[in-house]
Amino acid sequence: MELPELKIANLVAKVPIIQGGMAIRISTGALAGAVAATGAIGVIGASGMTFDELAAEIRLAREKAKGGIIGINIMFAAREFWGIVNTAIQEKIDLIFTGAGFSRDIFKVGLENNTPIVPIVSSARLAKTSERCGASAIVVEGKEAGGHLGTDRSIKEILPEILKVVKLPVIAAGGITTGQEIAQMLKVGAAGVQIATRFVLSKECNAAAAYKQCYQRAQKDDVVVISSPVGLPGRAIKTAFVEKILKKEAPSPVGCDFCLKNCSLEYCIIQALLNSLNGDVENGVVFSGENVWKIKNRNIRPAAEIIDELVAEARSVSSTTS
Repeated sequence: MELPELKIANLVAKVPIIQGGMAIRISTGALAGAVAATGAIGVIGASGMTFDELAAEIRLAREKAKGGIIGINIMFAAREFWGIVNTAIQEKIDLIFTGAGFSRDIFKVGLENNTPIVPIVSSARLAKTSERCGASAIVVEGKEAGGHLGTDRSIKEILPEILKVVKLPVIAAGGITTGQEIAQMLKVGAAGVQIATRFVLSKECNAAAAYKQCYQRAQKDDVVVISSPVGLPGRAIKTAFVEKILKKEAPSPVGCDFCLKNCSLEYCIIQALLNSLNGDVENGVVFSGENVWKIKNRNIRPAAEIIDELVAEARSVSSTTS
């Protein structure tokens, strides 16, 4: 059985896969554009970018996307949330994904500018609220996801609950690493899936080689949940700095750029993410999904090859069990 198209408002993705938006600067225009060119949806992780930088990345993604669908992901917790949203809309972004907090006002802005808004939620309550507010689709994220987490429940538990209470397209996210898992989510009733971790091991991913090597070496016990100054737990791969966080020994920030609306000042999350982005993983945080250790082929490959592999695996499962 062929995989369904993913329809969000007036957008139609030929491949029902959304590449999750990873900050800080892990998924930039190069990755988003490469994914979009395959018929899937490419997403720029916009949190932490300047407005000019984001505009440039959106334009780069457009050049590479071959007419494909490009979105951004922005944390509501970011102080520059509205500036990022407005910049993306000015650049005629196709759609906006938003999580790490919830904004009712963004749906009105999306409606006024004909820009679909897709919130990332982890409960039936927020899913219903999103539908009432005017969401075009909903990403449902389980505890298996990387980065900041909104729940301690599995996507397998949450997804059926949300499918019962909303009529919007529902996209499953969290720990999905294979085509077989994509097929499972679609059979439950998801309209598509969001995958981030797999795309770190792509040539187009902006992370340094040392960052990608953490993914290549990761074993099950290396993936842990840490506290974050954002006010949410986060899932990451063990590094020396992550060990300090777990022991409550991480150094306090030196100075502050006030990048978050609210920050515990436990440590500087932006600096920790920038350190790892640039290759200093021992002094940084390397966010990752729970199932990174399950990825069989951990070679660095073009994003298009990863999409092709996932689609082939999913089609195989569907055709043999239909």
